[in-house]
Amino acid sequence: MNNTFMGCSAVDSGSSSSSSSSSFVNGATSKNLPAVQTVAPMPEDSAENMSITAKLERALEKVAPLLREIFVDFAPFLSRTLLGSHGQELLIEGLVCMKSSTSVVELVMLLCSQEWQNSIQKNAGLAFIELINEGRLLCHAMKDHIVRVANEAEFILNRQRAEDVHKHAEFESQCAQYAADRREEEKMCDHLISAAKHRDHVTANQLKQKILNILTNKHGAWGAVSHSQLHDFWRLDYWEDDLRRRRRFVRNAFGSTHAEALLKSAIEYGTEEDVVKSKKAFRSQAIVNQNAETELMLEGDDDAVSLLQEKEIDNLAGPVVLSTPAQLIAPVVVAKGTLSITTTEIYFEVDEDDPAFKKIDTKVLAYTEGLHGKWMFSEIRAVFSRRYLLQNTALEVFMANRTSVMFNFPDQATVKKVVYSLPRVGVGTSYGLPQARRISLATPRQLYKSSNMTQRWQRREISNFEYLMFLNTIAGRTYNDLNQYPVFPWVLTNYESEELDLTLPGNFRDLSKPIGALNPKRAVFYAERYETWEDDQSPPYHYNTHYSTSTSTLSWLVRIEPFTTFFLNANDGKFDHPDRTFSSIARSWRTSQRDTSDVKELIPEFYYLPEMFVNSNGYHLGVREDEVVVNDVDLPPWAKKPEDFVRINRMALESEFVSCQLHQWIDLIFGYKQRGPEAVRALNVFHYLTYEGSVNLDSVTDPVLREAMEAQIQNFGQTPSQLLIEPHPPRSSAMHLCFLPQSPLMFKDQMQQDVIMVLKFPSNSPVTHVAANTLPHLTIPAVVTVTCSRLFAVNRWHNTVGLRGAPGYSLDQAHHLPIEMDPLIANNSGVNKRQITDLVDQSIQINAHCFVVTADNRYILICGFWDKSFRVYSTETGKLTQIVFGHWDVVTCLARSESYIGGDCYIVSGSRDATLLLWYWSGRHHIIGDNPNSSDYPAPRAVLTGHDHEVVCVSVCAELGLVISGAKEGPCLVHTITGDLLRALEGPENCLFPRLISVSSEGHCIIYYERGRFSNFSINGKLLAQMEINDSTRAILLSSDGQNLVTGGDNGVVEVWQACDFKQLYIYPGCDAGIRAMDLSHDQRTLITGMASGSIVAFNIDFNRWHYEHQNRY
Repeated sequence: MNNTFMGCSAVDSGSSSSSSSSSFVNGATSKNLPAVQTVAPMPEDSAENMSITAKLERALEKVAPLLREIFVDFAPFLSRTLLGSHGQELLIEGLVCMKSSTSVVELVMLLCSQEWQNSIQKNAGLAFIELINEGRLLCHAMKDHIVRVANEAEFILNRQRAEDVHKHAEFESQCAQYAADRREEEKMCDHLISAAKHRDHVTANQLKQKILNILTNKHGAWGAVSHSQLHDFWRLDYWEDDLRRRRRFVRNAFGSTHAEALLKSAIEYGTEEDVVKSKKAFRSQAIVNQNAETELMLEGDDDAVSLLQEKEIDNLAGPVVLSTPAQLIAPVVVAKGTLSITTTEIYFEVDEDDPAFKKIDTKVLAYTEGLHGKWMFSEIRAVFSRRYLLQNTALEVFMANRTSVMFNFPDQATVKKVVYSLPRVGVGTSYGLPQARRISLATPRQLYKSSNMTQRWQRREISNFEYLMFLNTIAGRTYNDLNQYPVFPWVLTNYESEELDLTLPGNFRDLSKPIGALNPKRAVFYAERYETWEDDQSPPYHYNTHYSTSTSTLSWLVRIEPFTTFFLNANDGKFDHPDRTFSSIARSWRTSQRDTSDVKELIPEFYYLPEMFVNSNGYHLGVREDEVVVNDVDLPPWAKKPEDFVRINRMALESEFVSCQLHQWIDLIFGYKQRGPEAVRALNVFHYLTYEGSVNLDSVTDPVLREAMEAQIQNFGQTPSQLLIEPHPPRSSAMHLCFLPQSPLMFKDQMQQDVIMVLKFPSNSPVTHVAANTLPHLTIPAVVTVTCSRLFAVNRWHNTVGLRGAPGYSLDQAHHLPIEMDPLIANNSGVNKRQITDLVDQSIQINAHCFVVTADNRYILICGFWDKSFRVYSTETGKLTQIVFGHWDVVTCLARSESYIGGDCYIVSGSRDATLLLWYWSGRHHIIGDNPNSSDYPAPRAVLTGHDHEVVCVSVCAELGLVISGAKEGPCLVHTITGDLLRALEGPENCLFPRLISVSSEGHCIIYYERGRFSNFSINGKLLAQMEINDSTRAILLSSDGQNLVTGGDNGVVEVWQACDFKQLYIYPGCDAGIRAMDLSHDQRTLITGMASGSIVAFNIDFNRWHYEHQNRY
């Protein structure tokens, strides 16, 4: 049967293939060939003529593929049914062969075969039951699978939907944030542009003012004596010297006699007659002020600001690194604003719309610097953490122009961010601390512990004044916040006697007790108050007032601007009652000993600022009840003038009595007796709100309560930060230190003879310039000399002076003389390396002023050349290294300021063109000017004008920021290093021809005029002393402390004088030739003079011999 079937299928496959090929022609589709257009339709009756195969094909055309698919799909079941009678498979390849087959005949034959029928009958039942079961199972599984897939799909969709929502929200918030940032940035840019406009406007006004001053002052081009104003007003400048003293007075554009305050005071405290007088004064002042204000508008009006073109505004240097709300803290002003820091600058812009700012008096704002401030990183010298209202959230930044600015921030985190955005300067270089940001963030106690200043004070390397200033500075005391003004002690008790003997212990205060405990009766009162305390609201205290408050600071300084304006602002626009006004030093001392509500200590100005005792602006301060008019402060009888008082008070502060006790006063103010049981024992407890840590203002949420607390803190005064919690070490005694390496403050016996050595140079040309740069750390400590014939010598310095154990002393050097002649000059071998051959103008007289030697002895600057230049030469090779032009006529004199770290200093050149130019000497590049690339044409820092004749002498002091110069005739002029003419030093009559000037950083300016006349001026222009001597002086110099003057001249005698009053202290034995030049070694122990005979003489000098304590004791 099977064979037959197989054969049949084979036979028929041929016919089927032929039939299928015919069907293609009829347009049936095929997988392999495209449909072909039929040529002609088939006749109707051709169906009759078809073969059976064709008919089958036609009939089953639609069904066959479906059947075939069923066979293939159900092959596993059907193959079990397609078994022959002997169990053999009916289809050899199984039902899979149906896949490839296209023939219908085969399918029909299979379905019609007997085997199929039998098999179906035999096996189909079971197979279909199985199929149905399997189908059911499959169906269930399928259903589960579909449900699971659907759930998963729903979960995925939900998750995606959630993600979409989240992304959408995130996108929205990012858009909003971006928009806000842009808005903020726009606001910031707008803010910075307006700030820059303000700054430019203020700067432009200041420059205009400066030019006006230069032209219209009485020494200016348009000036005449009659033009100068009826009254010159002055104010204390914010400039600080190295000891942080503010001593310089500058012209005050906003000055007045404050007649409106006088009127108010007269109405409140005075008689009817006073009121009438003050009204008259008020009217006359209004006239004076009108004239002044038209010329001196400094802030300018807002219309002028808008005239500045946008493009002229100083662009911010790079992007803003940090921007934060901040408060500018200035005396009596706290101004809210925004502090912005870029990579090179700090900007502060006050918020002028702040209601509190609008309330501030414009007169006070006129004295407030930094409201639209910009400070360069390159100018920052120190950054200190500070407190404001007892919270550690402020910073004080000290600048190269010797001013400082203070800001308060929202919190300590911001303070840290700001410090890390500023340059790494630490707290500067003065206190022996590394210049690191962590030092700027250190606590006062950490600064005290890490600094070397206590040891230096103990070894007497620094003075008591300097040490107290250091303690005040690190303990957070600042000039920018009157509530935290530096504190200094009263040291004297005798303000009554005609003479003051500083060797009597009875004239000194007991520094181991606070002011309140000095008077035993009053001390009992305070002790009882503490012991019988009943108020539960606050802890007990001895004193309800403080030793340092803004009120006390302002009352001490009421006579000098800007403090007068600050005082009036704090006191409702009127002066204090005449009986309460600071009017007598003795009276203030008495009050501080008797009055139970007065325990004031002093401020540092009592030790350096005589102007605070003088009513130079002519304020009407009223009449006391004892009918004494309050004017200048009454001085003790032992001080004839304010300068005497300040000098003697300072001598007392530096005296041995104070040195031995000062550590006990430090314990009370800064140390372990400041708080706790020791403070109770020492009668030294103040109101709890004066101490750091007593209150955390951030925790006070009620704004009214917070405001009340802030007001209380501001009124009660603030105790400095506690620096140490154990007793402060005492100072070593002067005697003890005599046996240690020498120190400038020590007294040594004058065992050596006056003259140490004479060094004669081979050339007989007079030695017209001597520069003793002898510091041991220099590569070549030397005495550089220059002769009249411009032959210079670098004479090596050997440090042999003083006792054994002195720095640089060694036994094998002991026989050396201090100065060794330059070998090139001694052997006459290298004179060409030492001779300046460039031509000097014939009309120039070669003198000491024609030369300047740099602090490292490596370069000499020489003037007087015919081409109107001055030149720089190397001392090593004698070669010319720089030519500097700038003057319109021959340069006649040169001077250099003291040098700072790195050897930078100022050089001043004076000329026949009657001007001076201030230059900057770069110690790093050894050239005039900052930039080695433009060393051919350096620009001067300032042009100083005002002389009418050739400039012949000049002196410059970087520490005071002053240049003092003299012309062939006329007064000497004082300029600031920024080029402002401050004042003329009008000497006594006959003093018209200045020839020599020496300025000390202590503020003495000694001028020598022709024919032996000397004058001593204060830096603020007051003539302090004068004398005449019958020697034509050629050289003068001041000791480093400014107390002693040394002179030498044609008669060959060196004389030593007390600078303050020209009292003669010593005359050295005469030399056989005139003295042409002088200098002192760095330790102030050797004086070297250049002689007209071509030699130099070294003298032993010891200024301590003439110190009053030395004379009394040794």
